[in-house]
Amino acid sequence: MFLPQEIIRLKRDGYALSTADIGSFVAGLTDGSVSEGQAAAFAMAVYFKGMDQTERVALLRAMTGSGAILDWSREGLGGPVLDKHSTGGVGDKVSLLLAPIIAACGGYVPMISGRGLGHTGGTLDKMEAIPGYDGRPDLHRLKNMVRRVGCAIVGATDEIAPADRRLYAIRDVTATVESIDLITASILSKKLAAGLNALVLDVKFGSGAFMESRDQARRLAEMLVQTAGDAGLPARALLTDMEQVLGHSAGNALEVRECLSILAGGVAESRLWRVTRALCEEMLVLSGLASDGVVAARLVDQAIDTGAAAERFARMVAVLGGPPDLIERPERHLPTAPVVVPVFADHSGHVVAQDARALGLAVVALGGGRTRPQDGVDPRVGLDQVVPIGTLVGPDRPLCLVHAADRAAADAVVCSVRNAYVIGETADAAADPVAERVGGP
Repeated sequence: MFLPQEIIRLKRDGYALSTADIGSFVAGLTDGSVSEGQAAAFAMAVYFKGMDQTERVALLRAMTGSGAILDWSREGLGGPVLDKHSTGGVGDKVSLLLAPIIAACGGYVPMISGRGLGHTGGTLDKMEAIPGYDGRPDLHRLKNMVRRVGCAIVGATDEIAPADRRLYAIRDVTATVESIDLITASILSKKLAAGLNALVLDVKFGSGAFMESRDQARRLAEMLVQTAGDAGLPARALLTDMEQVLGHSAGNALEVRECLSILAGGVAESRLWRVTRALCEEMLVLSGLASDGVVAARLVDQAIDTGAAAERFARMVAVLGGPPDLIERPERHLPTAPVVVPVFADHSGHVVAQDARALGLAVVALGGGRTRPQDGVDPRVGLDQVVPIGTLVGPDRPLCLVHAADRAAADAVVCSVRNAYVIGETADAAADPVAERVGGP
């Protein structure tokens, strides 16, 4: 007889759970026989007592198997099925570039993405800033899309890892989101359900990340890579710096516009391109699409220089209901805020430091993010022309531009935006945003 309280008691008292116990509990999450209170107690017990590797893999497999698992074997794909996951950051728009680049290099990318919560943006929110874009196609349409175009950036359907969806909602209101064991199962269950051949992880650290310290990020990266591998999914991770906004913008439509410019051949902000290119190279080598990093770098450059990545992105948008000329005429389609206000420093000097979290929270305050899962977002608002560390600012060079729904909303965040910067006489050059690699030879 299945008794959820007995499984909770075992974990509460520090015992390792059997694969059968974990499977039964996850099945109960899925069919509703485990109550909200029992799910919360289980999450709290795991938060305090942790899990060993056998338990983590069992939890991952059970959550993956709680719903549909995509099978690509009958789709006639000409290459590997790949994906990337980021732990979230301010201005993190890498997915919008990586998916079409990898598709142009011969990979197939069913990128199941999430919405933003707290100070970090969500990839699905960015894509849904495009008018008409359907970010929630059913699984049949998703598979057809990936086969035809090579990539699809969409949200999870109800069929994918339903146990994770229920447990995550409970974790969010019980202060157990930070459990590395539960984070690992949550992230990887959706990726295994997507039927991937390989996965690359972008684990961020710094003021704009959920893991502020590099040691925390490394621990999570190691657990993700090991657990994915033990469950049969080859994975690698990069630790990347999130001490400042990634790219020039933070805000949904603004970030889409920045990515469209890069895909069309415009100059990318150096840190954004460094992270994007490194993740693409890692994915191409891990999947066997490139023999080494030199070949991978050449393939990435070709995808941009020839316009192949832009063509994949344009086809993806058009097939999912968006405008077919988005890349050529973004100003016609992407929503814009009616009020744009520059924010200047109190005195001239160089940007010495930037509080990325504070800037992310400013975007939320403008309406561009959410504090509860059910909140809507205003795709128009955010920050643009955000200057990086080392930049000389003064009366003729603002720290950034605030895009707001009205003047009162803009004025309400100007002070917090200004205070997010430290200005000094000199500033060291920013460190390489790709700090460390986890996994592999």
